[in-house]
Amino acid sequence: MGRQTTAKADERRRRKLAKTFVSASAPTTPPTARSTAGTQQTGVKTAPKARSAKSAGAASASKTAPTTTAGRRSSGTIRSTSAARDSRPKAGAAKKPAKTAGKSAAKAASKKPAESAGKNKTASVLKKAWTHLRGDISSLSAHPLTTYFLILASVVLLTGLGLVMVLSASSITSYDGGAGSSFAYFNKQAMFAGVGLVLMYIASRMPLQFWKRIAWFAIIGGLLMQAAVFVPGLGKETKGNANWIGFGGFQIQPSEFLKVALALWLGFILAQKAGKMTTFGHAMIPVVPGVLGAAGLVVAGNDLGTGLVIMAMAVVCLFVGGFPMKYFILLGGVLAAAVTFFVLSSQNRLDRIQAMLTGHADQSAAATMGQAWQSNHGLFSLASGGWLGVGLGASREKWSWLPEAHNDFIFAIIGEELGLVGTLVVILIFAVLGFAMVRVVMRSNSLMVQVATAGFFALIIGQAGINIGVVTGLLPVIGLPLPFVSYGGSSIIASLLAVGVVLSFARTEPGAEAAIAANKDRLRSSLAVLARKKRK
Repeated sequence: MGRQTTAKADERRRRKLAKTFVSASAPTTPPTARSTAGTQQTGVKTAPKARSAKSAGAASASKTAPTTTAGRRSSGTIRSTSAARDSRPKAGAAKKPAKTAGKSAAKAASKKPAESAGKNKTASVLKKAWTHLRGDISSLSAHPLTTYFLILASVVLLTGLGLVMVLSASSITSYDGGAGSSFAYFNKQAMFAGVGLVLMYIASRMPLQFWKRIAWFAIIGGLLMQAAVFVPGLGKETKGNANWIGFGGFQIQPSEFLKVALALWLGFILAQKAGKMTTFGHAMIPVVPGVLGAAGLVVAGNDLGTGLVIMAMAVVCLFVGGFPMKYFILLGGVLAAAVTFFVLSSQNRLDRIQAMLTGHADQSAAATMGQAWQSNHGLFSLASGGWLGVGLGASREKWSWLPEAHNDFIFAIIGEELGLVGTLVVILIFAVLGFAMVRVVMRSNSLMVQVATAGFFALIIGQAGINIGVVTGLLPVIGLPLPFVSYGGSSIIASLLAVGVVLSFARTEPGAEAAIAANKDRLRSSLAVLARKKRK
């Protein structure tokens, strides 16, 4: 009895223990909450208890059925827990889009500083390059021989271009004119250019004192040569202008050399009279008689265009030389009245002005050599050139359509064959030459140099501006050549002689003589080294 009681008590204790395990492993939350983060943590915590219940149920499975049921329930609980684990969103999958967005934001944020750094770097490089360029330009501008070489290079370029364009523009006229060769005008122009270059070189080596000594001789000789055009048998008339002297087989236009002499003489006289032109006599004599005499002789030969250039030269020289303003205005009024009189007194000059104003409006009344014919065909030539031109030598207007194609209207042939680009290059070279002449005026300490160079500026740059204005229809046809470019022996020789005088003035710049001596020493040493190498 005692043993049976003990066995029954043991069995009751086992059943009670099994019930306890089942109640402990039962879920305590609703099924809908098992997919949340809280039930996930509960399931994780109850998993070890379910495992212990399974082991306990396995131990008592052979003895009682309730114990087996408890084991099945515990296994179901484990399965539900694992399913809850599987239903949880994976942390890696949720974090991937966030990581991608973060990376793109980081890249965008890193690109902005990189782009700004690149822009700053480019700006700094450009700033450094500009600083270096400004330094090079300033050092080059401060060099005492910069003006000298700017003038020399500009004149050589214009002279070379002039020879090429004279050959192109005159080839048809030269061959058709009886010479039997397309190089007739070109050969003469090349010879005149050679003479002018030799005179330019000689004049550029002369000191300032030499020009002071010959100033009076130059103006007297120029006036005598200009007066010689009225001597019967010596003076020659060409196309209505009695401004030529003929001897042998050559003709000279003395007004071209008179302009050079007048600029040099005005520089010398105004430098001598600086600060002394307080009275009417000191201001007017001998300046005004010399200017009126030179302009009067030229205009008397029916060449108003050259007379206008002489008047413009005189005005510029007087302004730079410190001529008293009240007398300056008086002289300007006299010259303006004289020009107005000569224009109104000539029907030919009035017709030229009318042709400039009307242009194509009176095209039906224009004869082959009428007033509007030359101006219109000059514009046709410029327009047909376009941007880059029809090609060197391919001009159509030079086939006797455009009068004076190789002389006064050679700029139109440049526009036709070389286009707008070619004309702009020519204007740019003249601008560089004018800039260099202004540098001579600004950097010189001698009043004579300043006044004479200003006169040469008006002579060369002013005449170039008038010629271009005539070709483009802005001014009436006057009959002035384009310096260094147009055909004409007197024009190119006188222009190169004037440049030689300006080059000699440029050599008087402070430090120029020392720089020239240093360059000579370098040249000699270089030639000596080359000679030694050849001997070896």
